[in-house]
Amino acid sequence: MLHLLGSSYAWVPVDPLRGETRSADFLQKNPNGKIPVLELDDGSYLWESNAILNYLAEGSEFLPNDPRLRTQVLQWQFFEQFSHEPYVAVARQIKMQGLLEARGHEYEGLRKEGYRALSVMEQQLQRTPYLVGDRYSIADVALYAYTHVADEGGFELERYPAIVAWLARVASHLRHVGMLELVPLGDAKT
Repeated sequence: MLHLLGSSYAWVPVDPLRGETRSADFLQKNPNGKIPVLELDDGSYLWESNAILNYLAEGSEFLPNDPRLRTQVLQWQFFEQFSHEPYVAVARQIKMQGLLEARGHEYEGLRKEGYRALSVMEQQLQRTPYLVGDRYSIADVALYAYTHVADEGGFELERYPAIVAWLARVASHLRHVGMLELVPLGDAKT
């Protein structure tokens, strides 16, 4: 989001798999012990990805002023947290960590619910180019994250032509940075 806004920032890598989110220093920043965390200029911290997106997008083109549209952004962010990410991201994790044999039954259940979430997105994106109408918003940022790597979790995205087209639109945004990329601001696409 900071990159989309053209803001200066410093990326500090933190590896949860090495226990770095459980250190006393990190837990002072986020007592929940998870990433992401945003340190503000005054030394305070924000955590939870969608809270950070909303804070950063305030007053920008990425968060509508219209109450109905703003609420639709929130609707998609709640959808991402409760109907999409728990299934798509966890199925991806199981597959990528080679746990299909041990967690196969769970994986199939996750795929079923993940496909349901992708179908909901497909229906919306058949009607509008972005999740909240004609404008790219933080709803798209939130749902792009795990949707664009859903194939790594065994999801066949080619079943969803509107999602595939949307993924291309989001990726082509002038200041887009992918989840697995780290581009210093000075080296960004302009």
